[in-house]
Amino acid sequence: MKLLSVNLGSARPVPYTDQPQGVTGIDKRPADGPVRVAAPGPKGTGASGVAGDTVCDTRHHGGDDQAVYAFAREDLDDWERELGRKLANGCFGENLTTAGLDVSGALIGERWRIGSGVVLEVTSGRIPCRTFQGHLAERGWVRRFTRKGATGAYLRVIEPGEIQAGDSIEIVHRPDHTVTAAMEFRAVTTERELLPGLLAAGAALHPKALAAARRYVADQAR
Repeated sequence: MKLLSVNLGSARPVPYTDQPQGVTGIDKRPADGPVRVAAPGPKGTGASGVAGDTVCDTRHHGGDDQAVYAFAREDLDDWERELGRKLANGCFGENLTTAGLDVSGALIGERWRIGSGVVLEVTSGRIPCRTFQGHLAERGWVRRFTRKGATGAYLRVIEPGEIQAGDSIEIVHRPDHTVTAAMEFRAVTTERELLPGLLAAGAALHPKALAAARRYVADQAR
């Protein structure tokens, strides 16, 4: 398992975002050399956990629980075959493009060591949005991405440091449950009956998903 690229985005004006400024950082490109990764602070500050990366939509991106977004090269390759077009590392807005790692199948709370020091923890899957669809210019993209359910994973930073393309990735902790990033995604989108099962992931789960699961259980008990 290894890191193929660390991808950074800068704010660029586009016609397809609903951001008041009309800009997005979704079009990420591989960085040259080492990049520092650290917890960025609370959501809404506009900060990414990856130095040099820009978060424009602070309502839905950035913050400690979505500090880094990872996507598997194998899933990009699958989409290449389905869409009939080339998809470069970073084109799904991911900070990390990986090889040999089942990113969507990673357990919530699973921890990865990248290189010699950085440790990241899986918190949730990624929900597609209008900006993602506009960026790829694929008709019905949100629906297609949702149906496939290979969401990639958001991660929080447990141990900061520097990473770069070619670094090894090691799974250093697997929690004792079966809640994956892909399951979390299905539960909060199309299969809400799965929400109670998310509670097995405990505090490692993204706070928004955890709150949704608790509300669902409370409503069912009434």
